[in-house]
Amino acid sequence: MKKIIVTGGLGFIGSNLIDFLIKKNFFVINIDKITYSSNFYNTREFKNSKKYKFIKCDIKSKKFNKLLFKYRPLCVFNLAAETHVDRSIDNPENFIQSNIVGVYNLLRHFKNFSSKFKSRLIHISTDEVYGDILSGRSSESYPYNPSSPYAASKAASDHLVSSYIKTFKLPAIVTNCSNNYGPRQHPEKLIPKLIYNIINNRPLPIYGKGENSREWIYVKDHCEALYKIFKKGKIGEFYNIGSNKNLKNIDVTNRIISASKKFLSLGKNVKINFVKDRPGHDIRYALNSNKIKKNLKWKPKISFKEGIKLTFDWYITNKAYYKMLSKKDITKRLGN
Repeated sequence: MKKIIVTGGLGFIGSNLIDFLIKKNFFVINIDKITYSSNFYNTREFKNSKKYKFIKCDIKSKKFNKLLFKYRPLCVFNLAAETHVDRSIDNPENFIQSNIVGVYNLLRHFKNFSSKFKSRLIHISTDEVYGDILSGRSSESYPYNPSSPYAASKAASDHLVSSYIKTFKLPAIVTNCSNNYGPRQHPEKLIPKLIYNIINNRPLPIYGKGENSREWIYVKDHCEALYKIFKKGKIGEFYNIGSNKNLKNIDVTNRIISASKKFLSLGKNVKINFVKDRPGHDIRYALNSNKIKKNLKWKPKISFKEGIKLTFDWYITNKAYYKMLSKKDITKRLGN
């Protein structure tokens, strides 16, 4: 059976990608060092599958190099990263170590492996590397202009991958995706936090006045794009992955409130609560994804309305998910 390695597979996008790949009949090795955002609940549906194996490992370690040669994957999807902007404001050190030093070591090991076996690396990044896009949409040729330590660490990792492609002919591809949402996402992020608070009759905290605009994509659409890139993407290229649909945070909140009424009665404490904005909060992210749509014939299928319904339904029917998390990681304000 054809093998694929997914790093960071206990997280949100990683676990959804593993589920997707198993259903495509790949044997998937999940490599995760286990942090606060890692959750074994995310893999419960396929943990006993004959097509799945979990291995605790840091991509910085020599063990990762050994695993590459042991399993000889056709592809490594790198989703091992610290991701929450607010946490990067409170403690940038973790982001430097995971997103820069970690990626350097992954590249070092993959360079050694790919010189002997045919494989490719797909490095998953973010639209935040482009910084504020006040008008228009950022294409792959846009200059990087990150605002937060998180975005800067991801920008640095992208540049590292690009340098290894150019200098060492590394068979790698970089993807930059817009904001994901869907099942299994840690409730420190906006949409699952709003859903958690609605379910638990808590106020809905919104930074500033909710005017910040983000482009949203349902996680399964992202997984399908990554699979398309794995199958047909050109080595050395960067691909933006987005829905081309932007919403302000206040509009996202109101849509979730509206969707929630189909699942439960709203508690009296479920009200929008505008809170002090975080430092360096970019106004707008917006991707131009014409390249992947034209060259690889990919486009998102799930509307925001449908995606929110699917997401809310998952959290409602998987309340045990929250019990796997530290409550302070859900409710504590970060990034002041």
